[in-house]
Amino acid sequence: MLHAVTIDRATPADFDRIAELTVGVYTDEDLVSPGYVPQLADVAGRADRAELLVARDTTGRVVGSVALVLAGDFGEVTRSADEAAFRMLAVDGAARGQGVGEALVRECLARARAAGKRWMVLSTGTRMTAAHRLYERLGFTRLPERDWTPVPGIDLRVYALELA
Repeated sequence: MLHAVTIDRATPADFDRIAELTVGVYTDEDLVSPGYVPQLADVAGRADRAELLVARDTTGRVVGSVALVLAGDFGEVTRSADEAAFRMLAVDGAARGQGVGEALVRECLARARAAGKRWMVLSTGTRMTAAHRLYERLGFTRLPERDWTPVPGIDLRVYALELA
């Protein structure tokens, strides 16, 4: 069932909620090392390097967010100008299983297509199994040759989807 959400660009007024949501999701589920928390909390910093999207429920509350990277190095796994990426996808625990994450990913795909990108690539932690299921359901395939380890002990899997 798709939760009734609207997806739009984040505004600076959303930054505190995005930080709270992203840090909470990633730390509560033990998905990141403590050293990565400052990056998750730096919403203003990523707003300068990515298009921040939010999912709002019917009351206007932010229940999900993602950073869409159409250019620059913030994508980390992009290798060419025809690749877009998204990072730091987070959905409020109370809104899980209602299609919020899927709605955010689909919006990223639509915006990347509109920007003329050929591929969407992303990296995800090995323990993010719900995200893996979502990506595979949407047609993403694994690119194990591009898997990487940003810091010792953190292994990331790379997925890609052709946007044709």
